[in-house]
Amino acid sequence: MKIDRLLAITVLLLNRGRLSAKELADRFEVSSKTIYRDMDTLCQAGIPIVAHQGITGGFEIMEHYMIDKYWLSAEEMSALVTAVKGLSSALEDPQMGMLLEKIKALLRRVEQGLGDEYRKEPVIMDFQPWGQRQGLKPAVGLLKQAIHDKRRVQMEYIDAEGGAERRTIEPASLFLKGNVWYVQAFCLEREDFRLFRLSRMQDIKMLSEAYEPRPWPGKEHLEWDSSWSNAREQETVLLFEAAARQRVADMFPPEQVTVNPDGSLRVHVLYKLDEWFYGMILSFGDQVLVELPGEAAEEVKRRAKRMLQRYDNPDR
Repeated sequence: MKIDRLLAITVLLLNRGRLSAKELADRFEVSSKTIYRDMDTLCQAGIPIVAHQGITGGFEIMEHYMIDKYWLSAEEMSALVTAVKGLSSALEDPQMGMLLEKIKALLRRVEQGLGDEYRKEPVIMDFQPWGQRQGLKPAVGLLKQAIHDKRRVQMEYIDAEGGAERRTIEPASLFLKGNVWYVQAFCLEREDFRLFRLSRMQDIKMLSEAYEPRPWPGKEHLEWDSSWSNAREQETVLLFEAAARQRVADMFPPEQVTVNPDGSLRVHVLYKLDEWFYGMILSFGDQVLVELPGEAAEEVKRRAKRMLQRYDNPDR
């Protein structure tokens, strides 16, 4: 729409300074004549556009013109820039880039006259994890588009038992929990809303079939649902080697950890003894010992023995 393009041009000129008609035409995929007409429209609206001739010419807004920042302080707008940059790291969406340009246009003028120390970013957000599966941006973009267009999606989903099942869903919302993407959707096979982890979704396709949005149990925050695991929560005591202290600090709050005189760490926590728990314990190798409950210690031993047998009999 023309009004959207006019606003976007204003923001770009505020943020970037002088831009040629060709640069703007390429950016918005219109002709140079359209850009000249847009400039006339902006001038008539009271935006002080200055045109410069020659090789280095172009359009720019008079130096002291700025969009009213209303009640937002420089610190608040800087926080918005940080948040949008972080979201852009996980979401492939041109709208995020335009939003970032708008906020930076407001911030740049407010920052004039402030020292370089202020301009340093105190917080940096990047939701793309190190050492984990990359390439989820296209899937996020496809699902976001499906939600916008109200179109069904088909995919292969890997369940908790490792099986893959074809599912057709009506996506309702995308969630970024920590650095993990989820989609809450109505599953036609289960005839109910389900939460799907994107990393377990494969061969994702947006279908031509449209759907009418259903009333759904939306949440602002995702919380652990006890129904996801049938295991009983039990008091658990774990003894970690000193070498595991870094990972222990990543996983457990200080009030759950006691540092022993020899440097080892004892952790008291409530856990459901399910597949996630045993996978977490085995990931520590010989750096952890399950002290309580006894049944969990025995199960870890059984699983470790099965692992050894697998290596002793690789063809089995």
